[in-house]
Amino acid sequence: MKNIIIASTSTLHGSGYLDYILDEIAIFFKNANTILFIPYARPSGISHTEYTTKVAEAFAKINKNVKGIHEFENPIEAIQNAEAIFTGGGNTFVLTYQLYKNNLIEALQTAVKNGTPYLGTSAGSNICGLTIKTTNDMPIVYPPSFNALAFVPFNINPHYLDPDTNSTHMGETRETRINEFHHYNTPPVIGLREGSWLQVNENSIILKGTLTARIFEYNKAPYEVETGTELNFLK
Repeated sequence: MKNIIIASTSTLHGSGYLDYILDEIAIFFKNANTILFIPYARPSGISHTEYTTKVAEAFAKINKNVKGIHEFENPIEAIQNAEAIFTGGGNTFVLTYQLYKNNLIEALQTAVKNGTPYLGTSAGSNICGLTIKTTNDMPIVYPPSFNALAFVPFNINPHYLDPDTNSTHMGETRETRINEFHHYNTPPVIGLREGSWLQVNENSIILKGTLTARIFEYNKAPYEVETGTELNFLK
């Protein structure tokens, strides 16, 4: 049975890494002593080791151990044997490239389908959707496919930002970019604002946090959904 948290971000403004969601994570990972961390997204280009150390410091606050997948000789076996899995943020293209390079897409899908708890933030959330086509990241490497893990039947846009009417910025808004996506693709997209997450239990997908989320469906006007809304109707 799928058991997943898909979080927009790892860090809220003015708080420490994962601080805003640590209480939730402690409950989510209550049956796991050690978390397998996938550091492939490498935010700001940091090494896998540096990233894993940062995550371990955060998880120590809830008495959880962390081991990076790069520390294992066989990453597929690491996923198969994991008590729980966390994939952090960074660059979605770099993350996806590395997952395909190490043949981990199917391993992750099987592990999560069989009930291994999975936490994703930012890039680690992007890959939970059908494809990574709605990421905000630059394609600095080219993965073999844009197809992602398909844990949920729609695409995700983490860090969703509303247009700032006071800004002089003339570039495209997130809403514009997602509308462009729907000129060539039909899957729904959920814009997850900072501090929001999706709680997935098998076929139940519920918006959590204090903010609304913005939903984009093909050939429909975008609309808001309140926290606590069941989203399994999005297909």
